[in-house]
Amino acid sequence: MEAKIYKKLIAKRFSHDFKSSVEVVEVPIPEPTGNEVLIRNQFAGVNGGFDTLLCRGEVPFASLIPPFDVGVEAVGEVVDVGENVSDFKVGDTVQTIARGGGYREYQAVDSKLAFKVRESRPEVLTLMPTGVSALVALEQVGEMKSNEVVLVTAAAGGTGHIAVQLAKLAGNHVIGTCGSETKAELLRELGCDRIINYRQENLHQVLKQEYPNGINLIFECVGKDVFDTCVDNLAVGGRLVVVGFISEYAKQPEKVTQPRIYQQLFWKGASVRGFLMPHYSPYLAEASDRLSNLFYSDKLKVAVDPTQFLGIESIPSAVEYLLSGQNCGKVIVTY
Repeated sequence: MEAKIYKKLIAKRFSHDFKSSVEVVEVPIPEPTGNEVLIRNQFAGVNGGFDTLLCRGEVPFASLIPPFDVGVEAVGEVVDVGENVSDFKVGDTVQTIARGGGYREYQAVDSKLAFKVRESRPEVLTLMPTGVSALVALEQVGEMKSNEVVLVTAAAGGTGHIAVQLAKLAGNHVIGTCGSETKAELLRELGCDRIINYRQENLHQVLKQEYPNGINLIFECVGKDVFDTCVDNLAVGGRLVVVGFISEYAKQPEKVTQPRIYQQLFWKGASVRGFLMPHYSPYLAEASDRLSNLFYSDKLKVAVDPTQFLGIESIPSAVEYLLSGQNCGKVIVTY
């Protein structure tokens, strides 16, 4: 290997703005220890919400002190292996989902944290952990059934467009929200039964008029007024799964002065449930295998946003792009 140093992105300080928190640094390429593999990252997935909250110091399970590494999922090629590693060889294509391993050109990780994949392509990063999160959230937290009405907010996003398809494959009527005609077209291609472009229609009015019995399962990614509307429109026994709240990631949380929601839940026997993948790690392997099989058997479409982000320096722009809501599918950085 000719290269001696590589670039990575670190959080130099806590800040409410991701761009002002991070800095590109150059460090020596490490040699793998006995149980490690050295990977040259080729693609990284962008998780704008988690990235921003982490750089604010607002992720409860990660008590970090700057400087620290950022980025999560990456796919790349094994370029060196430790002396005790027998499951991998140079040239293998692998994916990693370790915090701090994504926004860098090289990473040395314990071989147990690397997963062999069939090929190095951006779509792989939509399957794990993004797609896995959708699957586990719907099934384990949302208790998804068949013949129900399922609402997916931010339905054309990286997680949302997978959730739409999984809900359809389970035999449900699926409603998807989005904010542009380009996104609506993607949702039509995915078989979404009712598409609500919130820039053209009022979400609350549509749900009240067209779904008077309420929504059985809601996969909620947006927050603020959308969350309130979703709670208002839960069916008897309805389940709302909070998968994210992208409307507030780049802003101070909105102060709410309105009646509490327990009466809306109590009389319907409905519930609001939070989802975070680290709490459901035992389901990761099985869910990943199932999604991979669906993808390679052409039963699941993976959408990658066509906007190109090249190199470590482009990551702050990629995060900003995702938080702006412009993306259609998963946002990827290419190294």
